[in-house]
Amino acid sequence: MEKRLTRDFFQRDPVVCASELIGCRLTFGKCRGMIVETEAYAADGDPACHTWRRPSAREFVSINQAGTAYVYLNYGMHWLFNLLTKGGTRDGFVLIRALEPLKGIEKMQRRRGCENLTNLCNGPAKLTQALGITGQHHSLDPLSHPNWVLEKTTEPDPSIVASTRIGISQAVDYPWRFLLEGNLHVSVPHKPLSRRAS
Repeated sequence: MEKRLTRDFFQRDPVVCASELIGCRLTFGKCRGMIVETEAYAADGDPACHTWRRPSAREFVSINQAGTAYVYLNYGMHWLFNLLTKGGTRDGFVLIRALEPLKGIEKMQRRRGCENLTNLCNGPAKLTQALGITGQHHSLDPLSHPNWVLEKTTEPDPSIVASTRIGISQAVDYPWRFLLEGNLHVSVPHKPLSRRAS
């Protein structure tokens, strides 16, 4: 049994949202996956966040509502998909880093040119390619758009572990990456630093 996420889910601290998105289901069009890895970024005081150096990112936070999609081109090559968190103890973003494919797998395999399921969506650029998320989806609202569904399962909370963020050069010691423990679809199975309290 699953329940759609509502606006108030994202009106909280990005670290809390990043942790609690693990195990949620993300549907985009005819493709679906379980979120197994995320990273949190704080809009203020986080040198690794786009808002640190990009006025456009700061403007995005100021004019958009919680839950809005923040999609950007990384190194001029790969689209990365984030969700805005706003209205809690601090604003920020949650980067969706990896999915376990659940539905529309053949379509995802064609888009990626990859048949290996564990390599299909095990990275932020891989999952956007598999799902078909591009810059045209920037600033859209997944909570109201007909092509998107974000759901939280009513099953027991998954076993979530925290690790330091990866693929960045600043604030690398922040333990703001969250993973589904033991899942084969995460991008990098770092040794966990801590376990979320049950």
